[in-house]
Amino acid sequence: MSPDKRIVVDVDNVTVRFKSFVAVEGLSLQIAKGERVAILGRTGAGKSTLLNLLVGNLAPTAGKVRVAGADPFSEHQALQGRIGMAFQSPRLVPWRTALGNVKLGLEILRRSKAEQDRTARQWLEQVHLGSAVDLYPSQLSGGMRQRVSLARAFAIEPDLILLDEAFSALDEVTAADLRNEFLRLCAQIEMTSLIVTHNIEEAFILADRVILLGRPAKILKTFVASEEPAPGTADFVAFRETIHKMIVGNASS
Repeated sequence: MSPDKRIVVDVDNVTVRFKSFVAVEGLSLQIAKGERVAILGRTGAGKSTLLNLLVGNLAPTAGKVRVAGADPFSEHQALQGRIGMAFQSPRLVPWRTALGNVKLGLEILRRSKAEQDRTARQWLEQVHLGSAVDLYPSQLSGGMRQRVSLARAFAIEPDLILLDEAFSALDEVTAADLRNEFLRLCAQIEMTSLIVTHNIEEAFILADRVILLGRPAKILKTFVASEEPAPGTADFVAFRETIHKMIVGNASS
């Protein structure tokens, strides 16, 4: 049977062991094209291990991992330019302008200079930084730097975008603005995304599906965001507490 081309991420019964320590245990997860999935869990629940599996920094001890049909660890070259990432820290190159930072992935992919310039400018416009193309990271606010980071991730138009606590270092007003910006950009090009966060509200704002991980990384529960109370409502307060108790209860068991 040929693989389903709509499935961008396929984690099939994966276990990861570091000597006697089990970081991931029998984890299975599929993410379809255009779907946004958030991962919730305490520190040590294997969220970072999952990201490392998806970008090919780590091979599973057992089971299989596929991104866009390729094994990230053994077929790393095949996935070049097909995975974009945004981190808690924007990780911008300090001696490059905003434009130069957004061009970086396009340069690695050896796009023509004209395409690099055109695409980078277009994405800076998309994140409302068209007037900041010649500014350096030291001249940008924290929110502006994170916008550049998002523009850089989207500019290569990858199959998958990974967010690793991408908005957690920002004040809440700026974070809310960037969450809305992220959702707009995802809808614009039907972007598939995996969002790692500690923020319960953020998970249900950004994702279609929210997965609660226990220790070691195994799925405790999956929520369909549209079927749960909306963040910001009175009902969500009690719902959030229920999730919090599940996380704490699993960690202490």
